[in-house]
Amino acid sequence: MESNTGKKIIYNPSSVETVQQRRTISGNPTGLIELTKVKYQWAIRLWDLMLANTWFPKEVDMTQDAKDYKNLSEHEKRMYDLVLSQLIFMDSIQTNNLSDNVNPFITAPEINVLLVRQAFEEALHSSSYAVMVESISENTSEIYDKWRTDNELAHKNAYIYEVYKKLEENPTDSQKVLAMFANQILEGLYFYSGFTCMYILARSGKMMGSAQMIRFIQRDEISHLLVFQNLINTTRNERPDLFTKELEEEVRHMFDDAVKIEASWGKYVTNGQILGFNDEIIDQYIKHLADSRLKAVKMKPMYNVEHPIKWVDKFSSFNDQKANFFEATVSNYSKGTLSFDDF
Repeated sequence: MESNTGKKIIYNPSSVETVQQRRTISGNPTGLIELTKVKYQWAIRLWDLMLANTWFPKEVDMTQDAKDYKNLSEHEKRMYDLVLSQLIFMDSIQTNNLSDNVNPFITAPEINVLLVRQAFEEALHSSSYAVMVESISENTSEIYDKWRTDNELAHKNAYIYEVYKKLEENPTDSQKVLAMFANQILEGLYFYSGFTCMYILARSGKMMGSAQMIRFIQRDEISHLLVFQNLINTTRNERPDLFTKELEEEVRHMFDDAVKIEASWGKYVTNGQILGFNDEIIDQYIKHLADSRLKAVKMKPMYNVEHPIKWVDKFSSFNDQKANFFEATVSNYSKGTLSFDDF
């Protein structure tokens, strides 16, 4: 049954909701966080994983990057700056979106704390980008202001915000589910062409500290992706009435728009000048990611394409790293344990 409800009550002593009556959305929680009484075990497993993977930006040595940046080609500098500007926007908006726009509508305390942790990590990523910008840029304001001065960046940012804005304006249960998909898309699609651009530079021996920072960030983003994929699948089990044919069509339309926007952005930042990441590869890679995300939430893939740059997965992973990252001297890269076997 569809409902139009406001945000959960912060303190609700009249609630008699039991653990088994708990719901991801439109429940009736007391407001207390009792993590000895948990319904959604996946949330606690993810909480433990995210805590184990705690890291801090200043642990990453950016000294060599400051020298490398000066020797990048103009095309590489442009790409680096644009990617960094876009990542700054996405983690900025996601910090506020999770705290102010998503978590208030989630009515399970174990998921609430998970989203608080995610919001912290998004803010941590903003701190990471500050370290990167301050390390390499002679004019930090130029990178931070690109969302105002670059039309392509402004267009992408505006689209992402408009999707999030719909939950603020119309918090129905269906819109809450669509917001979950919007977050899955952000965590699972919109970051990835930018991440790959950073890895391509490092693969050729440049900007290794930046790529190391991105590896830490991407490890967090994988956890964030799992938050929303589990949230979608759990809500589907609890509220199958919300997962209508109309909702699925809208979700698929959201994915198709996201693929077009992210592929277009990737082509814009590389400008046909970055070896190993041409327009065709970018398009196919983003479509492959979209299919993977759809399958994770029990939906049919849309594109059925192969992964065109499989080296990225191993290159970005913390697993099976026996020596210092890229034979550089970055320390603490293996902090925490990465294991997604339970998800």
